[in-house]
Amino acid sequence: MHAMILRKPKTPLEWTELPERDPGPHEIRVKVLACGVCRTDLHVVDGDLPEPTLPLIPGHEIVGRIDRIGSAVENLRIGERVGIPWLGHTDGTCPYCLMNRENLCDHPLFTGYTRDGGYATAAIADARFAFPLGEAGGDCAVAPLLCAGLIGWRALQLAGAGGNIGFYGFGAAAHILAQVVRWQGRAVYAFTSPGDSSTQDFARGLGAVWAGGSDEAPPRMLDAAIIFAPVGALVPAALGAVRKGGRVVCAGIHMSPIPGFPYRALWEERAILSVANLTRQDGLDFLRLAPQIGIRVNTTSYRLTEANRALEDLRGGRFEGAAVLIP
Repeated sequence: MHAMILRKPKTPLEWTELPERDPGPHEIRVKVLACGVCRTDLHVVDGDLPEPTLPLIPGHEIVGRIDRIGSAVENLRIGERVGIPWLGHTDGTCPYCLMNRENLCDHPLFTGYTRDGGYATAAIADARFAFPLGEAGGDCAVAPLLCAGLIGWRALQLAGAGGNIGFYGFGAAAHILAQVVRWQGRAVYAFTSPGDSSTQDFARGLGAVWAGGSDEAPPRMLDAAIIFAPVGALVPAALGAVRKGGRVVCAGIHMSPIPGFPYRALWEERAILSVANLTRQDGLDFLRLAPQIGIRVNTTSYRLTEANRALEDLRGGRFEGAAVLIP
């Protein structure tokens, strides 16, 4: 097999040939069909997240077809198409797992961070954390649903049932979630980098009722705001845009420092929440719903050997929607 390997944070990934790996008793091996390029991958490569398991194959939005099955695996078969997400394993015994909050497990493994991921021609995963995908939808279109879609979905649950939802940052996750919010009959307000008219047009094309810069005020107060951009300064800005009792949800795994702001901005029962990882139930719920919504994922494809370019293009905002690697 071949893979793009991270040997040291803040260095380019290396194209490497590796020996074939066999799955353990509860694992599956898949031939990777597509792997999305997520902003979390950038945080791993850039060293923003502590203690990755090195050397490491990044990537956690994996669509693959099973070619080998461990002896204890049930309910999956060779040839089946599956999705492998960020949450790769939990201990099942810690207080959080026992409270059905496995996203907060004390001893988790994360695909593409603490266990090898999908920037490769093959990947091994814990079968209990893989999602059967069926055959509907192209591999490239499905891959971003496995993190951008799932984390967006979890963030939306935390945002509450209000009718006016703001998105700060309009990349892979927001462009998927905007379609979910519109399908639910709610209104999307899109905030982009100031002056980014192209992304604002993209957001309007996906049904946003308003799109403007993050330095602008929306035309009405929001019920909730979801921050996808890893920019701490957006937290007080979003607090200023939500109504009394409104929520600001920080959907990323990493964010630059949040500047100080007056208590008045938080007062009147506004709340700031963060999203951590996902549960398997999040995945089952969202992937069951996605075909009904008819989500259209805007993708830019790269060859596996172009992973470094894909990451740089993500960093530079050089595409709309999501990037996907094709082995």
